[in-house]
Amino acid sequence: MAQLPRPAHTRRLRAAAVAVALLGLLLAPAAVPSAAASRVPAGPGSAPTATAVAPGGTAALTGYAIRSAAEVPDTAAAVSTPGYATTGWHRAGPRSTVLAALVADGTHPDPFYSTDQQRIPRSDFADPWWYRSDFTLPDTSERTSLDFGGVISAADVYVNGRQVASAAEVAGVYTRHELDITDLVRAGTNTVAFRIRPNDPRKHLTLGWLDWLQPPPDANMGIVRDVLVRRRGPVSLHDAHVVTSLDVPSPEAGPAELTVKARVRNDSPEPATATVTAAIGGTGIVLREDVTLRARETRTLVFAPDRHRRLRLQRPALWWPAGMGPQNLYGLHLTATVTGSRSDSVRHTFGIRDVKAPLDSAGARRYTINGRPLLIRGAGWSADELLRWDTTAAEDRIKAALDAGLNTLRLEGHIEPDEFFDLADRHGMLMLPGWECCNKWEGPVNPTGTGEKWNDADRLTARASMAAEAARLRDHPSVLSFLIGSDFAPDARTERDYLDALRAADWPTPVVPAASAVTTALSGPSGMRMTGPYDWVPPSYWYDKREGGATGFNSETSAGPSIPTLDTLRRTLSPAELETLWKSPSAPQYHRSPSRTFNTLKLFNDALAHRYGAPRSLRDYVAKAQLGQYENVRAQFEAYARNATDSADPSTGLVYWMFNSGWTSLHWQLVDRYLDQGGAYYGAKKANEPLHIQYSYDDRTVAVVNRRPGAVSGLTARIALFGTDGASLYDRTVRGLRVGGDGARTTAATVPAVVAASGGPDSTYLARLTLTDSAGREVSRNVYWLSTRPDVLDYDATDWYHTPTTTYGDLTGLNSLAAATVTATARTTRHAASHSTTTVTVRNTSSGNTPALLTDLHLVDGRDAPVLPVRWNDNQISLWPGESAVLTAHHRTAGPAGTALRVRISGWNTPTTHITPSSP
Repeated sequence: MAQLPRPAHTRRLRAAAVAVALLGLLLAPAAVPSAAASRVPAGPGSAPTATAVAPGGTAALTGYAIRSAAEVPDTAAAVSTPGYATTGWHRAGPRSTVLAALVADGTHPDPFYSTDQQRIPRSDFADPWWYRSDFTLPDTSERTSLDFGGVISAADVYVNGRQVASAAEVAGVYTRHELDITDLVRAGTNTVAFRIRPNDPRKHLTLGWLDWLQPPPDANMGIVRDVLVRRRGPVSLHDAHVVTSLDVPSPEAGPAELTVKARVRNDSPEPATATVTAAIGGTGIVLREDVTLRARETRTLVFAPDRHRRLRLQRPALWWPAGMGPQNLYGLHLTATVTGSRSDSVRHTFGIRDVKAPLDSAGARRYTINGRPLLIRGAGWSADELLRWDTTAAEDRIKAALDAGLNTLRLEGHIEPDEFFDLADRHGMLMLPGWECCNKWEGPVNPTGTGEKWNDADRLTARASMAAEAARLRDHPSVLSFLIGSDFAPDARTERDYLDALRAADWPTPVVPAASAVTTALSGPSGMRMTGPYDWVPPSYWYDKREGGATGFNSETSAGPSIPTLDTLRRTLSPAELETLWKSPSAPQYHRSPSRTFNTLKLFNDALAHRYGAPRSLRDYVAKAQLGQYENVRAQFEAYARNATDSADPSTGLVYWMFNSGWTSLHWQLVDRYLDQGGAYYGAKKANEPLHIQYSYDDRTVAVVNRRPGAVSGLTARIALFGTDGASLYDRTVRGLRVGGDGARTTAATVPAVVAASGGPDSTYLARLTLTDSAGREVSRNVYWLSTRPDVLDYDATDWYHTPTTTYGDLTGLNSLAAATVTATARTTRHAASHSTTTVTVRNTSSGNTPALLTDLHLVDGRDAPVLPVRWNDNQISLWPGESAVLTAHHRTAGPAGTALRVRISGWNTPTTHITPSSP
């Protein structure tokens, strides 16, 4: 995503220490999990506990003592010598930027509240910073190496007073390095020290924040992936992976073929014979082969199905995305033994699945998985602004994305650590990783970006980055593709380097040249487009097959701002900023974007005032924002779902920009920083129901969309329109509906134009759609607030980020809805020490005809603060008098039995009430 306006159509390691050259084509296995960076703060002067590394084992450094090099007068040799005193240094976790550590120990304020981030002086990060850690070895009988990546931006590396690599060699956050330090280590305590260079994403192949959020003052300098100390015997294993081949289009019957590959290296000065054993968990397959190697020789070992027939699986257990089937995973365990003793071993999981993405007749990339069609319902993923890793937090977000009906997350740069992809594999969330736009990554090709041109060293870093990420990600079945460009495709030389590195890694899924509509000589057409929008457009916009409307594959698009809940706003903004938020619609908003294009909420606020009426208070502003976000996000996903099966110019994928923010934000998010859920989230969740009834803004048709694998028949659709006074305007029931599976749709009815135009004097009316199954059970419910006056768009004035609206729909009639009475009962069941379920039965007990519009349920504690995260089966529902619904919330058990837990009930036209759930 560009930070500056763009055209509308886009957007020398020493010899004793060398283990992997900068090209990165010989890569060690993936890092083991570690604790979250900077999670445990410590006072100045404390040093991390020395990491103990057992014989034949691997251990991640547990943390660092860090300090600005400007404050350290001692030599590098002294700093990297065991016993060096670190009094006055800061403590950092095993994966930590400088600022993350300084925030954790209280040196700097919380950068997520108000403008506190502006109080952190950038001058603190203008010099290199030392990262120093100790590790212990019981002996030196084995070879020892350092294996790491994730350095931002570059580092000189020292071990026990000796330099083992320079910053010219250890450059780029995605490069992988293995340094042989056998001749430098000793039994007992050893020291490794990194002198980290400052980061500038315009100058370095690292990462930046573009226009997503206010960038951190340290520009994320630090070490954000594990640094591993490895001990191995004379023969080591590298680049181990499994190549899978599935017989498609008959995936259910199989068969599949597996090919196991690895590089076997003799690190000793003498010839050696190693027995390499490959075991595949869940299949009973165990294969062995002896490999004789000369001194320092490396050889590629292949266990192939033409020599090992057991590698042909007749009925493989396939991996599927969530909602399409189970997430079956296999385990690869590779060992090398020399003279009967284990020399090295590798373990990781993989999945069997087939991904294809040909271009359809309209030139759009259309994905299939295991032979079945797949509409990409995606969103952009953001890492934490300080790049702090927390497995639980990441899992919570992935679960929230799945709960909202998404099947894909796009990572534009900010490619997360191994655990992230392990979670995606386990939960069935597809991933679209790729390189970042607009900074150094696109320096040679993007005239609207800020990145500097590349030199020869940059090209080596880029290729090494591609090789390392390809080797790291290839066995993850959740990885759908790799985008080697974002707003612009790489130049021909870089594209060739990338593709060569991917081929060398046996990359298994489609490679996309860019997220924008480009064609390259080697990769061909991207099959994607990047037409936006990125700021406000009305819901009807999504139904037009032009610009960002529902056709083809749109790689990043949304109606821009996303105002979080009032609870989150009060945690984010100062009282003065909260006043400005609703009283000054054109004022700059620090928590929106650093971009001059997006630093205000003017377009959004203008639309809100025109369509819903000018806000009367902060609470009224937030309530209207939730209504507007709900209808807009819902329409976006519904339009793409409806058009997915069109015969002409069908939609094949969309990536909502974005799913989450790495910061406290008013901008581009379906969920906020604290995982609270508002209108945008529930609009997506509603639109992405597995079996769903929906209204089309363009032609007034009511359609049923079925994302389940199999067809469904015997369905009944009811369409009812109401005035804001509750009077019935139209009511029709359609029975005997049938709809196929895998995203098929059927049209149930078309609302007559004359009826839609008779919504009453205020021009606002409501539509209630219900879908019941053959047993009469309600399986989908959808309520719209509509206007007889359409939103009118000026397409001729479209720019790269939006299409202007010249006339707005009139939804001000909602302000005259009579108050509705909602009552509820609730019960909380503790399933385990850490998990509970709260079930709420909510009913509209009003005596008149008025619906309770967008009724919201929040679990709160005794201080009325939201209990988060939580996953509701449904929420922000609308009920007519006499109607009821049973809503279920899954959440963590907040504390011991008896801890205050209440349900807060509020809505557009209902007063806020609280109830206390009973216990079984």
